[in-house]
Amino acid sequence: MTEADAETAIGAAGAVREVALRARVASYELAVATRAAKDAALGAMADALTGRSAEILDANAEDVARAGANGTPTNIIDRLRLDQDRLAGMATGLRDVAALPDPVGEVVRGNLVANGLEIRQVRVPFGVIGMIYEARPNVTADAAGICLKSGNAVLLRGSSSARASNAAIVAVLRDAARACGLPADAIQLVPGETHESVKALMRARGLVDLLIPRGGAGLIDSVVTESTVPVIETGVGNVHVYVDAAADLDKALAIVLNSKTHRTSVCNSAESLLVHTDVAGEFLPRVSAALQRAGVTIHGDSRFAELDGVVPATDEDYQREYLALDIAAAVVPDLEAAIAHIRRWSSGHTEAIVTEDLAAARRFTAAVDSAAVMVNASTRFTDGGEFGFGAEIGISTQKLHARGPMGLTEMTSTKYVVVGDGQVRE
Repeated sequence: MTEADAETAIGAAGAVREVALRARVASYELAVATRAAKDAALGAMADALTGRSAEILDANAEDVARAGANGTPTNIIDRLRLDQDRLAGMATGLRDVAALPDPVGEVVRGNLVANGLEIRQVRVPFGVIGMIYEARPNVTADAAGICLKSGNAVLLRGSSSARASNAAIVAVLRDAARACGLPADAIQLVPGETHESVKALMRARGLVDLLIPRGGAGLIDSVVTESTVPVIETGVGNVHVYVDAAADLDKALAIVLNSKTHRTSVCNSAESLLVHTDVAGEFLPRVSAALQRAGVTIHGDSRFAELDGVVPATDEDYQREYLALDIAAAVVPDLEAAIAHIRRWSSGHTEAIVTEDLAAARRFTAAVDSAAVMVNASTRFTDGGEFGFGAEIGISTQKLHARGPMGLTEMTSTKYVVVGDGQVRE
């Protein structure tokens, strides 16, 4: 490391420490805030997003123009772009969170032991949560809202590609929170645009209680392997749809199309299609034609490659998260082969089976080890809002603490409250 690099790292660490200390102070106040105060702030934040939409959209237009000039792929620009409808959706997400029960103080379990002690396990905020994420400025509002409602201060480190959008959104949210009597420092951007600020956040153990990365495989791997702060891993989405021998093929076609084409740039979009050999003869021409009409390039095995317009698949295709109008496809001899394929290539996000056979559905849901398993439904439903959680902070593909869409409950820890009447241990 050069002397200049060392100075940059020291400066980044100092700047992150400053905002983290302010967040820590804000977290103490937020942890004891009433539900009424938090819900009022969330409502004001939602109103501010739409009421001050012009300044947010102007800032976003700056980011989108810069991304286009830099040759950013179309699917990434789609994640970056905001419009009135997306802003309205962000505001609705905040209002949905406000309408949900407050998890803080919820009694998870409780009992009265023989010596008369009352023991209760209750939900409490983590304290300070750091978010490292790419491109999507809607995450800024989602994370801020969920963390505020669950009593946590949040430090937001979005990608440099969205810096103007994120700065505008955070300014709006901070003003709204302050106007409702909550500490503005409960919502902060991490200063700096270099990777040094990201590393400083990952190493702020003792100042930051939890870190959540949200983005591509490279970002997530970097945070998981380099962070000294505890991490909840949100994984990439190599998502599969399996069409079983007992599938209703009309239903299957609709589910495959929705899973792949509804919105390609999100992690619950289907990236792989598996079809049972018994229905391949009828289903392959139908699904291939429908996908190609929608602009999807099929990377298929030898059975699919017999069809016009299909590109031969490689192992790389079966492990990819395309986030684009591409899908890997294969014909499998039976249900067990489909499960084996998914076990080999899945990222553990979401898998779906289309079948009218109850036994096949039960076997699939028991044997497939992913955060969400769908039966006769689109993979696009793996989403906090669709699950009734309000806006989500991410979808965890790990198995500790939280798995699947992470809403309010997942942003809390617990502590034990023990009430006695002078008992001492003998």
